[in-house]
Amino acid sequence: MKQVFHKFGAVSMAFLVLFTTMSFTVNMHYCGELLVDYSFTSHVKTCGMESQTSPINCDSTITKDSCCKDKQLIVEGEDNLKLSFENLSLEQQTFIATFVYSYIDLFETVEESNDSLNYYSPPVLTKDISVLHQTFLI
Repeated sequence: MKQVFHKFGAVSMAFLVLFTTMSFTVNMHYCGELLVDYSFTSHVKTCGMESQTSPINCDSTITKDSCCKDKQLIVEGEDNLKLSFENLSLEQQTFIATFVYSYIDLFETVEESNDSLNYYSPPVLTKDISVLHQTFLI
């Protein structure tokens, strides 16, 4: 049972480190208030209403602003996992020192010795049981 909890704790800590260091990007395309497409890996597909140019006069390009928006959600993971103890304040260092000092004896093993068996003498046999029952090893 102890090994199962140990393995479960190790796997959960590994997933915790994996998910805190993982970074990803979500690209989303909105048409008005409606989400048209989203993608985790590449650019999103558009609805075709981004910018419309008027083909009446080639010299003047009139662009109409569309109701479409592209949004990008970026989640960056933690890059620096090693904590440095130089940046700790005096109160934090004191807390760590007292925590370690008070709980260091909880995890030491205590050997129990059973001395009562060292001085045990077997009982005196009044009759030889193997002769009495006539059972002999050949």
